[in-house]
Amino acid sequence: MRAAGTLAITCFAGGCIPIARADDKDTRPRPGNRLVRADAEGAVTPLRVADIALNGKPLLAYPYTPASKVVQDGSRLNKIALIRLDPASLSGEMAKRAVDGVLAFSAICTHQGCDVTEFLAKENALMCFCHFSKFDVMNAGSVTAGPAPRNLPYLPLAAEGGELVVAQEFSATPGVKKAG
Repeated sequence: MRAAGTLAITCFAGGCIPIARADDKDTRPRPGNRLVRADAEGAVTPLRVADIALNGKPLLAYPYTPASKVVQDGSRLNKIALIRLDPASLSGEMAKRAVDGVLAFSAICTHQGCDVTEFLAKENALMCFCHFSKFDVMNAGSVTAGPAPRNLPYLPLAAEGGELVVAQEFSATPGVKKAG
């Protein structure tokens, strides 16, 4: 077996096949990754704008590297909450980070690391049910209520061939920031 980029190649009598390295599953989202449903079973399919309900419950996703066929679900800090708003409602920087109204944020609360699974459409806020922190999706995930000590990191998106693609890394480290 020998390393080849982010893959390990193993060869048998019948030929060589790529095998994903274990650390690939832990790699944070990076530009060029596609996004796939966090609850997907079997073959993965990259998400498209139409897969995200307008003003609906966040769709939870993980980054996916097509070349190695690795879903980066080895760390819960890679979990992403996708929401879709009317594109006309977005302005400034948030419009630049979205694709046809789809925004991506870390799905891990910055307070104690619970999953952020709810979207309050009337408030344009993602919410963590553990301690009721709310994050303003129109203002870069800023904290509007609850004990969360910092903003919910956002993940800028792009589109390629109709698929949602990570355009840049998270705006900040996802999850709880350790003291020290």
